[in-house]
This record gives sequence, C-alpha cells and structure tokens, in this order.
Amino acid sequence: MTTMPARTLATCQVYNHTAPGVNLQYTPDKRPELQKSEYDNTCGEVSASHWDEEWSMDQLKAAAENNAMNTWGPSRPLGNAIIVDRAEGVYVYDKQGKKYLDWTSQAICCNLGHTVPPAVKEAINQQLDRMPMVYGGIGATEVRLRLANLMSEICPGDINGFVFPTGGGEANEAAIRMARRFTGKHKIFSQYRSYHGGTTSTLTATGDFRRWFAEAGSSGFVKMFNSQPFGFGWGDNDEFKTELLLNMLEEQIRMEGPDTIAAIMLESIVGAGGVLVTPKGYMEGVRAMCDKYNILLILDEVMVGFGRTGKFWGFQHFDGVIPDIMTSAKGLSAAYMPIAVVGVRQKIKDYFMDQPMGWGATFANHPVAMACAYECVKHTLKHKLAEKAAAMEPIMVEEMAKIVEKHNSVRQARAIGLFGCLDLVGEDGNSVQDYQQPQSPKTQEFRKAMFDNGLWGLFRPPLLHCAPPLVINEEELRDGFARLDKALETLDNA
Repeated sequence: MTTMPARTLATCQVYNHTAPGVNLQYTPDKRPELQKSEYDNTCGEVSASHWDEEWSMDQLKAAAENNAMNTWGPSRPLGNAIIVDRAEGVYVYDKQGKKYLDWTSQAICCNLGHTVPPAVKEAINQQLDRMPMVYGGIGATEVRLRLANLMSEICPGDINGFVFPTGGGEANEAAIRMARRFTGKHKIFSQYRSYHGGTTSTLTATGDFRRWFAEAGSSGFVKMFNSQPFGFGWGDNDEFKTELLLNMLEEQIRMEGPDTIAAIMLESIVGAGGVLVTPKGYMEGVRAMCDKYNILLILDEVMVGFGRTGKFWGFQHFDGVIPDIMTSAKGLSAAYMPIAVVGVRQKIKDYFMDQPMGWGATFANHPVAMACAYECVKHTLKHKLAEKAAAMEPIMVEEMAKIVEKHNSVRQARAIGLFGCLDLVGEDGNSVQDYQQPQSPKTQEFRKAMFDNGLWGLFRPPLLHCAPPLVINEEELRDGFARLDKALETLDNA
C-alpha cells in the first residue's frame, strides 16, 4: 500500500492559493453600477454614539422613525411611541419618569411583574457561567431534564413528554406538525375568534383577521364557529348552545371525513379574541367527539397557562378534559426569557421515541431560557399565584360591574381569575369599530387617555383586556380600575 506524504501547513496554504477559483474574491457581474439612493449606508461607519451610555430623546426618536419597524400594525406610529426606561413590580416608567400601571402584563405574559425574583436571576447567571448554549439536537443539559420532569408533575393525566420551543407560535407550529405526523392525517379544525401565533401554519389556524396575512397557499385548516360570535347568539342557555354547537361540529367532522382530520385545535379559554369561556359542557363534548372519531385534541394555553385564570391550566376548568397535545408559553418564564412548551400524552411521546418529530429550531431547549423557566414555575407554585388569581376574581367582577353600569361606552365585561375583557361600543350600541380596522380618532383619543391616566395596556378595539400581573395586590387592582374609569369618560364623551 502506498503511503501518502504528510501535508504540512505550508503546502496546504500553497495548494489553496494556487487552486483555480479557490480563495479568490467574489467577482460581481459586470453591470452598470446602480445609482445610490439618499438612504444608502454602504460607505457609512458605525457612529461613536453606540458607545455612549445615554442617548438623547432626539436620537431615540430618529432611530424609531428611520430604523425600527412594528409587527402587527403599521410602523409609522413607532416614531411617537412611549419610550420605556425601566419597570418594577406592576409598574412601568417612561424616559420622562412617568409611572404607568401595567394593565395587561404587556401582552398577557409578565405574570410575575417586572421585579425579577432573586432565584430566577441567580439561575440565569449560573447557567450563563456554566454553559450558555447547548444545541438540543446534540446534547441535553441538566436543567432541560429537570424542567421536563417538573412539567410532568404539574400536568394532569398522562401528559409526560415535553419540548421547549422559543415562543407560543413556535409551540403551536410544533403541535400541528406532531399531530399530522402522529395521525398521518392533514386537516386541522380551529375556531373563528382565536389566535394561535404568527408563523404561517399557526396564523392560518388563527380565526381572527390576522390569518388573512398568511392563509394563501397554506392548506388543511378548517374553521369552526366560536361559541360566542360577534354578531349573534346561539341561544339563551348553555344547555341549548352546547347541544347546537356540538351537533354542528359533528356535522362538519362527517362532511370533512374523520379519516382526514388530524386534530381539533382550540384555546382552552379564548384570549386575544376577548376572554371567552365556552358554555357548560362544550369542552367536555369536544373531548368526547375527538375520542369518538379518533381525532387529537390540541389545547392552546399560551395565554392562560401558569395560573392566569385561577387554575394552573385553563383546561382544568372543564371536568375530565385532558388534551392530547397542550401548548403554553408566556407565563412559563414570566416573559423574562423567550421560551414555550409543548406537552404530549404518553401515546404520542411513545410514538416519537423511535420516530422523528419533524420539527426543530436552533434555540429550542435553550439552557438559559430553561433555567429561567424552571425557577419561574417553582416561584409560581411556591407563592400559589394561581390561587391568588382565583381570590382576585371577585374583585375583578365587582369593579367591572361598576364600569359597565357607569359607562355607556362599555356594553359588557367578562373575567375569570385575573383575566378580563371589556367590550366597547359606540353611541349606536354596536362595537366601537370592527376588530380588523385601524384605530379610529375616538379610539386613538381613548388610548391616549389611558396613558395620560397612567394605565399601560394592550388595546385592540372593540376589546379592552384587563390582565395585570399575578403579583398585583387588591389596592393596586382597584387603583387600576379607577384609572380606567377616568379614561373611559373620554370615550363616553366621544
């Protein structure tokens, strides 16, 4: 056998430099140079201001106007947005020092408020020092295994398998993929007045107007009517509503073909669509229908998981209802780190022991985010925040009743735990505006009145959510409603 001569570093360098087409600079096409626009940054240098500790308001406003972009809404309003400086407890402070009560936990996610518990900080820093990143497809960290085990202990039934994506939309994307691969079927039933995330599949599964941004070219999603539609009612009592809705669902299943339906995907309690609790018996009926036709039940707990509604999981409000796949996010880490969870029952976990899930992400099962989540879940359990939310529900109901009684701009309200919503109306008694429309001058004026009264909140007219951090106390909660009371006078007058 001939032995190849050893290749020294020098010969490698010569080889690389002399090989045709190797290590040469890229040669562009010989086309006329395009005329540079006034916005071209090609020859610019990084400004020294990026090493300054503080920027002026003019610098910040310029960056907002020229460089930053919004997501769901147009980017132009970002130039006039409130620039947040700091936060603590249930309060947020802007750069001028004005104090706001965080009325919706940002996007219903800052469950523990804005003061990070010391144990959470310590866990994050320890993980950063020990091992800041492990790609989950190569190895596992101790915190991943501990968090998965903890999740199995706080989930009812046989929900025993867990993966940790980076956000709620990603979790629902994974859930849809898993359902299709496990069943070998394609269709996903979901409701109008729902929201499941911003990826293509999850936005197509979404029932509100945002799905219009993504549903072209995405197949297999079938819409069911929600039990609380905007423009009409199903009946005067829960028993009749439930019977009618379940009969409609079964008709749809039969017409679509049970052998084509992978899953029915529902929010346990509708969040962004208005804090909607299904009529008594409906969720139990859907669970039974799934069992009858061999369809998986996916329950989206992204907003309501981890104690928001007065129980640890939203689906625990429904007797005997255990999802085949559950997803959650926001409250898992109290939004201190981007992380989500998908939990599956034993039969699905067993299937994927020897089959690829077919879903993944570089930052899934991220050790620093999992270290944060692990301590946040323990904090939620230790301080009984689900029970605290349940105890606050009567105060929510009492204060909302006062609001509805006093303000002609509010038609009705709902609350479960520390999760509430007001329905705003115009002078004709109809919704103050359609959900998908840009905010009108009067709703913009009301939004300004909220901030003027020191109330920071997510406002998507005609819905106004009331969902402060779970650490809020009674005095702070009543103060929030007092601020809302003043702001609503603007809308009444309009």
